[in-house]
Amino acid sequence: MKKITKRVFVILFLSSALFSLNAEIRMPVIFGDNMVLQQQSEAAIWGWAKANTSVRVTTSWNNKSYSAKSDGQGYWKLKVKTPAAGYTPYTITISDGKAITLNNILIGEVWICSGQSNMEMPMKGFGNQPIEGGPEAIATSRNPGIRCFTMKKASKSAPQADGEGTWEIAGPETTPDFTATGYYFGRLLNQALDVPVGLIHTSWGGSRIEAWMTPSSIKSVIPDVQIPATDADIKSQNGTPTVLYNGMLHPIVGYGIRGAIWYQGESNRDEPARYVELFDKMVREWRTIWEVGEFPFYYCQIAPFNYGGGLNSGFIREAQAKGMKTTPNTGMAVLMDSDSPTCIHPPKKKIAGERMALWALAKTYDMDKIHYRSPEVQSVTMEGRVAILTMDIPSSPGLTSHGKEILQFQVAGDNKWFHPAKAAIAGNRIFVFSPNVEKPVAVRYCFNDTEATEIFTVEGNLPLSSFRTDNW
Repeated sequence: MKKITKRVFVILFLSSALFSLNAEIRMPVIFGDNMVLQQQSEAAIWGWAKANTSVRVTTSWNNKSYSAKSDGQGYWKLKVKTPAAGYTPYTITISDGKAITLNNILIGEVWICSGQSNMEMPMKGFGNQPIEGGPEAIATSRNPGIRCFTMKKASKSAPQADGEGTWEIAGPETTPDFTATGYYFGRLLNQALDVPVGLIHTSWGGSRIEAWMTPSSIKSVIPDVQIPATDADIKSQNGTPTVLYNGMLHPIVGYGIRGAIWYQGESNRDEPARYVELFDKMVREWRTIWEVGEFPFYYCQIAPFNYGGGLNSGFIREAQAKGMKTTPNTGMAVLMDSDSPTCIHPPKKKIAGERMALWALAKTYDMDKIHYRSPEVQSVTMEGRVAILTMDIPSSPGLTSHGKEILQFQVAGDNKWFHPAKAAIAGNRIFVFSPNVEKPVAVRYCFNDTEATEIFTVEGNLPLSSFRTDNW
C-alpha cells in the first residue's frame, strides 16, 4: 500500500513538473475579456507561462510591446502604460511563443468594492429583502461603460494566487447579480465623469474586518491573535483572521485601481475601540501591498438597526466616524436615514452607493463645489440651561429638520443621567434644552441602535450622524 501511494505521488509530481515546463500562457481571472484598466497609469499585468521563458505583452491602444521573463515556476509580471479613459475597446495579446488575446478592454476608473452583506447584497435583492428602485434600475442598466468583476467566495489559510470570477458588462441580464451599493456608486461616477467604470467586487456577508487583513496588520493590533495554519484550522469561514484576504483579496492585489469602497462593521459592533485600530491598520496595509500609492478609501457608516442585544451600535458608528481622523484620505457616508430599523440590509442602496460616489467626485476627482459630506460637531458651548452645538458647515444655507419636530436629543449634567431634550436649529447651530437638567455638560443624539436622524444639510440633503459629546 505504501509503495502504491509513493508511486502515485511520484507520478503526480512528474506530471505537474512536465505541465509547468510545457504550460501555455495562463492569466489570473481578474485579467479577461471585458475588463477595465485604470486610465493614465502604469498598470500591472501578470500571469504564468513556460518556466524561464520570455513573455511579450502587446497593447493595441499604442501597439507597444513589453517583455518579461518567467521564473522557474512560470510566473511573470510587468507594467503597461495606459492612455486616457475612453469607450474605444482595445485588446491585449500575451505570448510566450503561443499567444492569447484579451478582447473588448476599456480604459477608465477602477474601484474595489468590499465588506460584508450590505456590500454583497445584489441588485436583485436578498430573500424577502428587495432593493428600493431595483427593478427600474436594472431595466435601464444597459451600459457598456459599467463593468463588474465579482470574486467567488473563498476562505483560505494561505494567500491564493488566483480565484474565480468573470468581468460582466452592465445590462438587464447581468446587473441583477451586481453589488447594489457598488453599482450605484459606479453608475454615478460614470454619469458625472463620462468615463468607463470598472467595479471589482469582493465581499462576504457576516464577515469580520479581521478576515480581510494580513497577519502582520492584525498582529500589530492583537499580538496574540490565532492565525490558521491550515484550512482545517479555519473556525469561521467569514470571520477567522486573514482567511478572506487570502482567498478573495490577495489574488487581485496589485491590479491597477483608483481606490476602494467599503461597507462593513455590523459584525464588529461590540468592539468599537478595537475597530478604530483594525480599520486603520487594514487600510494602510492594503495601500502598502497594492503599491499604487495612498489610494482613497470611502466607506459607509452602518445604519440604525434593532440588534436586540449587545453593545449599543451608536458606539461602532462613533468608531467608524473616527476613521476619517485616524486614517488619511478616507471619507464616510452617513446612512442614518436608511429607514430600516427591522432589517439589517437597508433597501436604500442607492443612497449608500451615491453618497460614497459624492466623496469620490469631490475629493478624488476635484469636483469640490458639490456638497459631499455629512456635518460633524465643531464645538459645544453651554449657556445656562442650553447646550449650543455648532456644526462644521457654513451657517447659510445650514441645517434643516424639514419642518419636523426634533426628538432624539438627550442631555446630562454632572450626575451623568441623560434626559430627553428639545432642540431648535438656526443656521449651522443646534440649541438643546431639557427642563430636567439645570447645568448640561454632555449631549447625545440618536445614540442608540434604531433611531433615525431628523436633521439634514440644506445643501445636499445629507443626514447628521449619531454622536455624543461625552466619553463616558
